[in-house]
Amino acid sequence: MDVNKLRVLDAVARTGSITGAAEELHYAQASVSHHIARLQVDLDTVLVRRAGRGITLTPEGELLARRAQEILRRIDDAEAEVGALNRQLRSRLRIAAFQSALLELIPPALESMRTDRSDVALELRESHPDDALELLRAREVDVAVVHRPDDEGLGDDLVAVKLYVDPVYLLSMNPDDTLEAHRDSDWIAGCDRCVEDTEALCLRAGFCPRMSLRTEDIHVEASLVAAGLGVTTMPGTALRSLDMNTLHASPIPHVSRRVWVATTASSSAVVQEFVDSISKSVLALDLQT
Repeated sequence: MDVNKLRVLDAVARTGSITGAAEELHYAQASVSHHIARLQVDLDTVLVRRAGRGITLTPEGELLARRAQEILRRIDDAEAEVGALNRQLRSRLRIAAFQSALLELIPPALESMRTDRSDVALELRESHPDDALELLRAREVDVAVVHRPDDEGLGDDLVAVKLYVDPVYLLSMNPDDTLEAHRDSDWIAGCDRCVEDTEALCLRAGFCPRMSLRTEDIHVEASLVAAGLGVTTMPGTALRSLDMNTLHASPIPHVSRRVWVATTASSSAVVQEFVDSISKSVLALDLQT
């Protein structure tokens, strides 16, 4: 059953005339009459009868007019709900990122967006890069800010922009320090994957590190190093948020990670704005691209 015909019948029932319905709907009177006639043919019944200069509904017409009003109200409600959801989704920004990105990259990117957008519904998650990409592929987040050890892409199913190269340092109490100098030291590590990365670096230097302390908070790691309780590795982005007065960051030769921002191909305008904004933040922070 054609919804437009139901709208015409509803208007005729409420205004009591073809003329009134035509004026309300901005139709020609002939068009209103045609819709009513076609509806009667479709249902094989009489819906309206002329009564003087106006018209009156038959019992069948009154029944259908009541149902039409209910149907049209539900359609209008559905359109309003879909529109509201669409506006919500277009302004939603769900980001998964590693810790130092959440500390140094994402806040200035979001701050620059706030001048143009005050309606963004923001959700942030701290996630390891592998987990962040899984969340993105599952459509549980809209953006993933991740790092990986090389320039290999993130997959054809994602749209990825490489932001910068992030050197990795040895964080200790000594200037110009080396991994080899700490073969007998206590080491501080973060998550399980971070432990694997640190162990791989030390094994490459010829020893297996003694992992004595574990924390996933880079500020706690730095405090432990400053207290002389061990050493750790730290990416350059993380160093920006640390108090380096008593600490030294020694570059680990030929070790760095590539930082990427990834989205899906169907990302919204607000997601694209964030990608542009974080790219500008990288330039403003003078990071190595």
